[in-house]
Amino acid sequence: MKHKYILFSKVEQISHRIADYFKWIEGEYHTQLLPFKPTAKSPPEMREQKVWDREPQPPTLSGLAFHLGFDSLQAFEAYEKNGRFAAIAQRARLKIESEYEKMLHHQPATGAIFALKSLGWMEKQTVKSPEFTPAESTLKIEIIPTGPAPASCEQDVKV
Repeated sequence: MKHKYILFSKVEQISHRIADYFKWIEGEYHTQLLPFKPTAKSPPEMREQKVWDREPQPPTLSGLAFHLGFDSLQAFEAYEKNGRFAAIAQRARLKIESEYEKMLHHQPATGAIFALKSLGWMEKQTVKSPEFTPAESTLKIEIIPTGPAPASCEQDVKV
């Protein structure tokens, strides 16, 4: 399958678009004086509080690919392998992976685990030696006597 690459003429272009994506997902807010009531018995007081105009969003690879102008996630992944600024795209992927990794420390972490597995993480490593065969897994134990045989009683011991 042939992918159409987005053409970035300068490293600053793609770097700026990637930085713009990570800024965009932070959301937008303004501050406003709103009534705040610390306890049920206390009278409300006016405090400056954040009011979200656009809620923050978690970083995603598909969101990054869309923001950069790619038609599909597969096209973005192909650019990561063969694009002019592949290293910068790979670094953006690493930043997203880092955010998912941070989510592992919060409960529940199942969404982060799923995302990391889809990014290539494995739960456990399985290393198979190419020269290992099941026939070699049989262990043969042989007892070889060395030195004098043990005495069966005290009278058999020669001094």
